[in-house]
Amino acid sequence: FGHYGGLFIRMAWHSAGTYRIYDGRGGAGQGQQRFAPLNSWPDNVSLDKARRLLWPIKQKYGNKISWADLLILTGNVALESMGFKTFGFAGGRADVWEASEDIYWGAEKTWLGNDERYSKGSEGVAAHGVLVSDEDADGDQHSRDLEKPLAAAHMGLIYVNPEGPDGNPDPIAAARDIRQTFKRMAMDDEETVALIAGGHTFGKTHGAASSDNVGKEPEAAGLAEQGFGWNNQYNSGKGPDTITSGLEVTWTTTPTQWSNNFFENLFAFEWELTKSPAGAHQWVAKNAEEIIPDAYDPNKKHKPAMLTTDLSLRLDPAYEKISRRFLENPDQFADAFARAWFKLTHRDMGPRALYLGPDVPQEVLIWQDPIPAIDHQLIDSNDIESLKKTILDSGATLAQLISTAWASASTFRGSDKRGGANGARIRLAPQRYWSVNNPAQLDKTLSLLEKVQSDFNAAQTSGKKVSLADLIVLAGNAAIEKTIANAGLSLAVPFTGGRMDASQEETDVESFSV
Repeated sequence: FGHYGGLFIRMAWHSAGTYRIYDGRGGAGQGQQRFAPLNSWPDNVSLDKARRLLWPIKQKYGNKISWADLLILTGNVALESMGFKTFGFAGGRADVWEASEDIYWGAEKTWLGNDERYSKGSEGVAAHGVLVSDEDADGDQHSRDLEKPLAAAHMGLIYVNPEGPDGNPDPIAAARDIRQTFKRMAMDDEETVALIAGGHTFGKTHGAASSDNVGKEPEAAGLAEQGFGWNNQYNSGKGPDTITSGLEVTWTTTPTQWSNNFFENLFAFEWELTKSPAGAHQWVAKNAEEIIPDAYDPNKKHKPAMLTTDLSLRLDPAYEKISRRFLENPDQFADAFARAWFKLTHRDMGPRALYLGPDVPQEVLIWQDPIPAIDHQLIDSNDIESLKKTILDSGATLAQLISTAWASASTFRGSDKRGGANGARIRLAPQRYWSVNNPAQLDKTLSLLEKVQSDFNAAQTSGKKVSLADLIVLAGNAAIEKTIANAGLSLAVPFTGGRMDASQEETDVESFSV
């Protein structure tokens, strides 16, 4: 189509799409797509070329923009160049300079396998491209559960097999895999439909011939390849001879322009199973005219085609309701895709305070774990010492104070920068009811600390206040100091205030229930 938009959207999507909610790992935040194993995943075929196209831009701007930011910004620019209005962009991702070794991607030893993450699954294939079905795979694809913390159905894929579970072209079974994997990236059904349909409004898949024509991935390719991989020996190896997923689908009549044509085609036709030139399962419209443009020959047209996972958006009852609403309300679809794309590409960045740049949207979103801005004078050193004494006289035991402070702070994780003591979400659902937090003891401790907070704040006349988030931490400090003093020693635990209290309405309960 003479446009890199589709390729760059895929690059940005696959950079961000590795994120999973259970441990907060993956995502676009470190630019890991440049390194093993992600740079060699079968789902990332040809993204080595996409990143190389960005090298002149990185050379020009150097450290003014990280690779991690550049990959996502490029996706936004691609969308905007094709007429789509994005929700916004935040910079602030810091690059790493080597592959991360602390992320568990699965126990399979073969690309595209899933025989470890499911009780039974496909053993995978040694080659790249077509995701062949495995007759020995788990027959109960409508009920199997994916190993935690994983969020992809196969080793080396971002989400699911586009041909269907283990290559089985069953849109209903595929919908279950889609729902499970997207949910593990904190996406609900509406966000999932919007992302799939929005992404598939642009570009095409590539499956000109068998993946036997494709060489080794970048990490396994020879030194002479200079970081490139998947050398394609089929005819010219490019253009109409390109092989990536092994599928050959263009979804819309305007693959380089934003439109509602994905849903228009999805509902306008009935679909029959066929195979791509590479032998992959896909679907073609029955009794349809050739209305889809060819990517390389302006005089050539094709019948509309879809992936098994596209048909899931029509055949799964819950997805169908959302898809039909988007068909009938294009503005709702555009807004949902803009928001879901922003969430996809920013989910792992942590609090809004870390967002940089002029395009940061003003709207605060619940998945950002919002915490109110400081709206009062903070306590000073005299207040701190006075509050410590009040806390120790409150009736709470030292163990209760320490365990509450620990429980509040220990939810923080460095992967996606969620959790922690700021916000005092330990007093809200679901954390207040976690068994590990000993809810009965926690309720008592929080009640005592809330009284200390209430009494202190009511006595102030200058606008000074203490948040419960600060008070919980200060209480832990006071208890540690007292415990050490009881042993005949002396230690001052440093304290810095400034935490605020989030509300239940500012807390995404489901995303914390992992």
